[in-house]
Amino acid sequence: MAAIHEFKSELFKTLGHPARLRMLELLRTGEKTVGELQQALDLESSSVSQQLSMMRSHQLVDARKHGTNVFYTVRDPLIFELMDIARTIFENRVASMNSLLEEN
Repeated sequence: MAAIHEFKSELFKTLGHPARLRMLELLRTGEKTVGELQQALDLESSSVSQQLSMMRSHQLVDARKHGTNVFYTVRDPLIFELMDIARTIFENRVASMNSLLEEN
């Protein structure tokens, strides 16, 4: 059981950066280059590369080189289900806070 807990901990740590989550959202629609991600996120190329490297080392994304470009894709599409569940939890929390505000 310790191995699964360690895996989950590492997964959530890797997902625990807003830029990485934004990149994964962009990759939801298909593979992207560092340049495409950089432009969409308005981040420095070095920052995008650093975050992609972290996700690659934790096997969240795969890289495919074609000419001078490196294309990134999400390794396991189940990650999007996890992200969707997190969004639902967030929306439920916001709805709950709004209900509390309306009561007062």
